Amino acid sequence: MEHSAIRETVVLDVDGPLGKVLAAYLVPSAATQDPDALRDELKNHLKASLPDYMVPAHLVILEAMPLTPNGKLDRKALPAPDVSQAQQEYLAPQTEMEQQLATIWADVLKVERVGITDNFFELGGHSLLATQVVTRAQKLLQRNVPLRAMFEFNTVQALAEHLQSLGGAQVDEQKFDRLADLMAELEGL
Repeated sequence: MEHSAIRETVVLDVDGPLGKVLAAYLVPSAATQDPDALRDELKNHLKASLPDYMVPAHLVILEAMPLTPNGKLDRKALPAPDVSQAQQEYLAPQTEMEQQLATIWADVLKVERVGITDNFFELGGHSLLATQVVTRAQKLLQRNVPLRAMFEFNTVQALAEHLQSLGGAQVDEQKFDRLADLMAELEGL
């Protein structure tokens, strides 16, 4: 990650409540008065050049990278990311479809609630969880929900609008049953 405000960066996969998530540890070029503003600027910079699922869920600002006596990065000394920074201001679902999708996301992501502008990947979502969301959404909504849509429309609001624009494309029951069987096998591993 290159940005004029950043001197050093390390991106690691760290344990989150749902498994591994990306966390970027950053050392600013100069002392920053407003770490939240810097995080927002960097998130926007990354979102402009990377797909959402590749943007780190957490940006941790440090004064310096912790080093071992040998001068290598001391991963064990890195602080755990602040999980609360991933959620934005809560905006409640407005439509029935938004409510249904938000409920599914909250259940799959194991969070208390999901607002309509919360980003699936910033909340700790990943491709396997996206598959679970799609499976549950197809069953509940009785309509086709393309997996690709989770990556292209990664907020409840955007996904609901996209699904509404597709109309009522019905789920192919045989494909749905096969997908449900595969998901059950995956969950059993």
